[in-house]
Amino acid sequence: MLLRNLRIGDSVVDVAVADGTITAVGTDLVGAGEQLDFEGRWLSPGLWDNHVHFTQFALIQHWLDIAGAESARHAAALVGEALATGQPAAIPFVGFGFRDGLWADAPNLADLDAVSGDVPVVLVSADLHATWLNTAALALYGHRGHPTGLLREDPAFEITGRIGVVDDAIVDAWAADASAEAAKRGVVGIVDLEMDWNLENWQRRRASGFDRLRVEFGIYSEHLDRAIDLGLRTGTPIDELLSVGRYKVLTDGSLNTRTAYCYDEFPGLEGTAGSRGMLTVTPEQLLPLMSRAAAAGIEPTVHAIGDHANTLALDAFEHIGGGGRIEHAQLVAAVDLPRFAALGVVASVQPEHAMDDRDVADHHWAGRTERAFPLRSLVDAGATLAFGSDAPVAPLDPWVTMSAAVGRTRDGREPWHPEQALTNAEVLGFSVRSRIAVGEPADLVVTDLDPLSASPVELRTMPVAATFLAGRATHLAL
Repeated sequence: MLLRNLRIGDSVVDVAVADGTITAVGTDLVGAGEQLDFEGRWLSPGLWDNHVHFTQFALIQHWLDIAGAESARHAAALVGEALATGQPAAIPFVGFGFRDGLWADAPNLADLDAVSGDVPVVLVSADLHATWLNTAALALYGHRGHPTGLLREDPAFEITGRIGVVDDAIVDAWAADASAEAAKRGVVGIVDLEMDWNLENWQRRRASGFDRLRVEFGIYSEHLDRAIDLGLRTGTPIDELLSVGRYKVLTDGSLNTRTAYCYDEFPGLEGTAGSRGMLTVTPEQLLPLMSRAAAAGIEPTVHAIGDHANTLALDAFEHIGGGGRIEHAQLVAAVDLPRFAALGVVASVQPEHAMDDRDVADHHWAGRTERAFPLRSLVDAGATLAFGSDAPVAPLDPWVTMSAAVGRTRDGREPWHPEQALTNAEVLGFSVRSRIAVGEPADLVVTDLDPLSASPVELRTMPVAATFLAGRATHLAL
C-alpha cells in the first residue's frame, strides 16, 4: 500500500507499507499496490489507551446512563422513569455512572426501593469502586439486611463481576462494536485491565475475528499462580495482536468513593474508621505478591490513587528493585515525585479524570490540589508517563485524554491548575508506541488537523480520517 500526500510537521510525504511495516517515507514514491491520497492531512503514529476495562466498557453501552444524576433522589428518579417504560429486559436492571462525592444526600435503600419495587436494581458508580443496590438486589446477591445498599471496593467488585456475566457470543459482539468505535478515534492498541482471567477471553475473541486492536491483557492476584504456571511473561506474544501485559494489584480505592488512601482525613469523616480512605492490600501483603510476579517475569502495575497509597507503592517498587507502573497516581506527595524516575516506575495516568473530579478534589482534597493529577510535576521530575482513559470511567478516546492534559479544562470552564498542563508534543508522545520511520509498525492515524498545534477544544473533537493497524485500514472516512 502507498499512502500519499501526508503531512508530518512542515513536510508532505508519501509512506509505503508492506507486510505490516513502514518500508519507505519520502516524496514521489512509486508503488504498485493500493494507493490512497490524503491531500495534505496530518500523519501520526497510531494511538494507545494504556488503561481500559474493555468488557465493562462494552457492557455499559447497554446499561442505563445515570451520569447526570445530581443527587441520590435524582438517580432513583432516573431509574423509575426507565422502569416505567416496561419490565427490564434483563435481571438485574443496571445503571452506570453515578458520582456521589458531592451529593447533599447519600445513596440509600428508601429512594431506590420506592421506584423499583421487587425488580432487582444495581447502580454502578462512575469510578467502578461502588455499587448501589435496592432491597431486591441485596437479597438476590446475598447481602440481605444491608442498611444502605451502598457497597464499596471488594464487595462492589464482586457485584459488578456477577452482573457482567453475559453470554460469550453477546459480549464478544459488543466488544467488537466497541473496538470499531475505538478505531474511529485512531486507537490501535489497548491495555485491558478487566478483573477477570483475560487470556481465554481474548483468545476466544481473536478466534472469532476480533482484529481492530492490539491487546495487552492484565493478570490479577487470584490468577497469578495460573499465569506463572503457564509461563506467561510480560511482553510475550500470544499471536500477532495479543500479548501478555502486567500483574495488576489494587492497593486503595478512589476519590469519589472516599476510599483513596491518604495522609489526611476526608472532610466530614474525621475521627471515624476509614477517615483517611482504605488500603485494600497492605504493604505486608503487597511486597510478596509483587516479588513473586516480578521473579516470574510479569511486571507489576499497582493501583494507587491517594498520596499515602502512592508512597507505599513506591516503597514496594524500591524493595523489588524498581521497574513497573503505578496506575492513576492522582495525589502524590512532593517528596515522592522524583522517586518515579529514580525507580524507573512509569506513571500510568488518566488526565480526563482531573476534569471529572476537579470539584470533588477541591472539596475532599482541599489545600492539596496543587499536587493532584500532577502531570507537569511528574514530567519535570523526570518521570515517564503513559496515557489512558480507565474506560468506562472516562471515554476510550485518546484525543479527549490529550485535550485534558493540554488544557486542564472542559465545557468552557477556567483551567484547573494550569501549571500542571503539558504540551501537545508531550501528550502525543505519551499516547503512542511507535514512530513514523522505516522498519516501524504501520500503526498510523491520519487527522484533518495538526495534533501538534491543535487547541484543547480541537484536540477533544479531533476529526480522524483514517486508522491503520499493521498497514490495514481499521477506519477510513475520506
